[in-house]
Amino acid sequence: MIAHSELGPTPFARLRTLVSLIKCKEITLGGHRPSKIYGLLTCRAGKHMKAENRVFFRDETEATEQGFRPCAVCLPTAYKTWKTS
Repeated sequence: MIAHSELGPTPFARLRTLVSLIKCKEITLGGHRPSKIYGLLTCRAGKHMKAENRVFFRDETEATEQGFRPCAVCLPTAYKTWKTS
């Protein structure tokens, strides 16, 4: 798990680091720390979260190991599986 604040000292540095990690496929999912929800980086449900609450994951396994659950909006199949288990 990578916290948004760990990406760099300034907003521009954080954005530059985030873009490079996405291009290298180092991170594929984003999450919201207080609600413990993870989803796709393009999910419409995650657009309004504060930067200090954002976290990033390499894959779903890493997110679930950290205690996060799938987003019902962008990962409906994974969410239904999580809900029934």
